[in-house]
Amino acid sequence: MAPIWYVVIFTVIIALIFDVINGFHDAANSIATVVSTRVLSPRIAVIWAAFFNFIAMFIFAPKVADTISKIIHINPQDPAYVYVVLSGLIGAIAWDLLTWWWGLPTSSSHALIGGFAGAGITYAGFSAPRWDKLFKTITFIPIAPLMGFVLGLLFMFLVLWIFRRWRPKQVDHLFRKGQLFSAALYSLGHGGNDAQKTMGIIIALLVASGAMDSSVTLKLSDFSTAWIILSCHLAMAIGTAFGGWRIVKTMGMKITKLKPVGGFCAETAGAITLFFATYAGIPVSTTHTIAGSIVGVGATSKLSSVKWGVAARIVWAWVITIPAAALVSSLFMYGIQLFHPNF
Repeated sequence: MAPIWYVVIFTVIIALIFDVINGFHDAANSIATVVSTRVLSPRIAVIWAAFFNFIAMFIFAPKVADTISKIIHINPQDPAYVYVVLSGLIGAIAWDLLTWWWGLPTSSSHALIGGFAGAGITYAGFSAPRWDKLFKTITFIPIAPLMGFVLGLLFMFLVLWIFRRWRPKQVDHLFRKGQLFSAALYSLGHGGNDAQKTMGIIIALLVASGAMDSSVTLKLSDFSTAWIILSCHLAMAIGTAFGGWRIVKTMGMKITKLKPVGGFCAETAGAITLFFATYAGIPVSTTHTIAGSIVGVGATSKLSSVKWGVAARIVWAWVITIPAAALVSSLFMYGIQLFHPNF
């Protein structure tokens, strides 16, 4: 077996580890509201979310994976692009773990995109990224949370008007059950959008190694690609099952105090946003989306109920994610170029 294949196998393993970390890091997005409203215990909530993360592969077409696999121009005749993919992953993982430690709900998606683009630019210059796909993703950085905010706001106002004559205890009882449905929907959207990002990275890796054509279409019915779909969704589900409690606290408890009705509206708003983005093939941040939805729901009572200082801290973390991950991956790629005998 040629030495480059050891790098390919190692990078696939790293990609799946990233997927586990992604699920771990973003578990809070799926379960923060349902835990903070005490509808489900933390242990049951993560199992619930992990299950729907996994079965998302049967529902969504792999459009997001196609977008990610084409973030940079890859020359399959140049094995160095295998190292570009590896460096992008290292940058994304490093930033994910750092922000997890700090308790910041940043975007694993944007860390991956930033890392991939940063490594590509370091190796091949500014002609490496496919700027049209990169800008489409960057455009949705503000759009996704804004959609979540507006939908969360509208759903909350609509529910408050429809159930205005109900007693609070009746509303609470109904939406405790409703949150099981909304949490499932959100976990489906999370699994559908986020697992596909790792699928896209593995495709890019196999294209770079010459093992796969860039025009390949992921299908569960095709064994040559089914293993990619299954392994990425399984890794995502395992990561979600472990959970990320530092971020759960920020997302579910620090931004605003939620009741079951608010949790239902926030999760439903987030799910619709994710469904739309996944259908359109746009890799968005599940973190951005649910945070915007939670803020929208909280703002329906009074603006002071939202802890804007915490929200602002989250926004700043979003802003620096792509350049920070790009910097880490660039440094790693530069190190490979410095010490690898074939560069």
